[in-house]
Amino acid sequence: MLKKLVLSLTAAAGVMGAALSGAAADTKIPFALDWKFEGPSAAYFAAVDNGHFKAAGLDVEISAGKGSLDAIPKVATGKFPLGFADINSLIKFLDQNPGAPVTAVMMVYDKPPFAVVGRASQGVSSPKDLEGKVLGAPPPDGAWAQFPAFAAANGLDMSKIKVEPVGFPTREPMLAEGNVDAITGFSFSSFLNLVRLGVAEDDIKVLLMADHGLSLYGNAIIVNTDFAKANAGTVTNFLSAVAKGWNDVIADPEAGAKMVAKRNPASDVALETRRLKLSIDQNVVTDYTKANGMGGIDMARMKKALMQLGENYKFQNTPDIGAIYTDAYLPKDGSLMLK
Repeated sequence: MLKKLVLSLTAAAGVMGAALSGAAADTKIPFALDWKFEGPSAAYFAAVDNGHFKAAGLDVEISAGKGSLDAIPKVATGKFPLGFADINSLIKFLDQNPGAPVTAVMMVYDKPPFAVVGRASQGVSSPKDLEGKVLGAPPPDGAWAQFPAFAAANGLDMSKIKVEPVGFPTREPMLAEGNVDAITGFSFSSFLNLVRLGVAEDDIKVLLMADHGLSLYGNAIIVNTDFAKANAGTVTNFLSAVAKGWNDVIADPEAGAKMVAKRNPASDVALETRRLKLSIDQNVVTDYTKANGMGGIDMARMKKALMQLGENYKFQNTPDIGAIYTDAYLPKDGSLMLK
């Protein structure tokens, strides 16, 4: 697969070169999201609409995605110089494709949205309550992939938990109808889906894995390393603009949701405002980012995260943190600090 990546990178070099041509014109940057245009993507649109990219001399085109496994190869091949993806998926990708030219350069979700979501009325309010219950889990689900480490961290006896494979579209409806007692999923999406299905909010119990023993990080800005080496200043300017966009939507989530609605007219502004707020409160603004700003990682925590990831995934090679993440391109203009 790496050979294909190298070939694709060579083919894409002309595209990236063209994107960077023209001294007077703003530098064109295609940016690949991991998912469709929803509340949590508002920060990138704020960086566009509020002029942060423009002030940095950048002309950024944001593209929706179909998951991290869609975004990572786009960046690794050079089709997109920058993207947004789950760092755990990136770690596995680099293990399977050693030397692939892609790395994380700015942590955005200090806490990943991986969660187990239960209902108090069905006896699930804490991790231990899962024993003796039915857990609905889509096999490809990112949260389900982390469940073995979550179970180990909370001393759960997996033999006492009945796991029911479910589809993504039927996951929340099955919990709402009482056909399963809990589900795995992304915290903000599963919560809002259940509310829309009529489940009382105080009956919904979101067990964020990051609050129950997991040290894993979440989504990060990723970059094609060949592009970054040749355009270090551009990458730093991009990250500074993104951080300013995040501060904008943290200050005014509704304005951010309206920016999403401009690109996705079918979206509900109130719903996306709430989805964005949940993402901010659960994933972006944490004790660590309040003290240190966005973007960085704690090395000791990352080492523990890799050990926990190894409980769910068999590494072919020893993970190299230096290939997974670098802070070399983080801005030093104060933009990373949360206001």
